[in-house]
Amino acid sequence: MTLLVGLPEDGSHDEASVASAAFKRQVAEECIAGETLHALAQRHDISRQLIRIWVGKFEAGALDGDVQAADLLQEYEARIAALERMVGRQALEIELLKGALKHAPRPRSASTSVVTGPVASPSAEGAR
Repeated sequence: MTLLVGLPEDGSHDEASVASAAFKRQVAEECIAGETLHALAQRHDISRQLIRIWVGKFEAGALDGDVQAADLLQEYEARIAALERMVGRQALEIELLKGALKHAPRPRSASTSVVTGPVASPSAEGAR
């Protein structure tokens, strides 16, 4: 079996939905250039009907939309990966700061309670 670029080697795929737009375009162009459906189907291990569908989409210009959608999807996936890395770095930074806060020396004279706050300074007599 000839493996398609970008497809799992174990053959566990749905050829119609998994094949890249560039691959579909290549097969359609080869068919339009005169290569027989039988030869293309055998070489790429796909059905002749699938090739007919791809040729129809290619002639209608629908594969161009697939290429644009694939490019947009690739951009989104790259952005998601970058954001996931950023979130990971921030989570590590938070854990590092929490650890540093636990081990930081606390001043003995200042109040450590968030509720009570610092000791109030004495006010002048007669102040309201």
